[in-house]
Amino acid sequence: MAWRGLDVGGVAAGGARHQPPTSASFTAIPNDPKKDIMQPKITYSTEPENKAKFTAQMDEFYSVSAGIYDFIVKVLPTWRNWVKHALPYIEGPRVLEVSFGTGYLLTQYADRFETHGIDYNANMVATAKKNLARKGITSDLSRGNVESLPYEDNSFDTVVNTMAFTGYPDARKALSELHRVLKPGGKLVMVDIAYPQNGNWLGVQATKFWIAFGDLVRDMGKLFQAFNFETTGQEIGGFGSVHLYIAKKC
Repeated sequence: MAWRGLDVGGVAAGGARHQPPTSASFTAIPNDPKKDIMQPKITYSTEPENKAKFTAQMDEFYSVSAGIYDFIVKVLPTWRNWVKHALPYIEGPRVLEVSFGTGYLLTQYADRFETHGIDYNANMVATAKKNLARKGITSDLSRGNVESLPYEDNSFDTVVNTMAFTGYPDARKALSELHRVLKPGGKLVMVDIAYPQNGNWLGVQATKFWIAFGDLVRDMGKLFQAFNFETTGQEIGGFGSVHLYIAKKC
């Protein structure tokens, strides 16, 4: 199951902020539906037949584990170093974070923008509000579903989604909503699990571990192409199994 909102990437362990990687460190995802952008050939997850049941099971899991989840996010540097890679790419003035978990990433940037957040799990929302309140940060957080975001079209300059997309039962519906609420030229900043492009054994096994744990790993390149995103990607951890995507709405 995807551990949502585990922000890791904008600030290094010593407190220094990460600089955006150079363009050479990113791989452009071409808008060519005929091109196989994922190498080598591997097997992706299939969408669950009973999507409502899948969502209910995920929600139950996070309801039980919210406290443990919050503790792990705060003490485990690996998670923080992964999701903080999103920070240099977040731009305002209006930002939405979808599936923010217990709000760690929000505590790193929400005071600089008009920030909104949606998470499906009520316990996550409550914990995130407490975490932000302790730091004196104001953000409009509420419970909601990624498949029906309660915002107007073209509302946000940046949409943030970290370690969450592999927990959505309907990838196209979720990505359609993330695309809809972005302003033209706005960016979807995503961190999540995918196969390593070079097919290295450790990275492939790490990805298969996530799948065995319940995550739904998709061909993100083809999904981004389907919604005409202009996308770059970078492998940031897990032997190439953790990816940062910057997807611009054209």
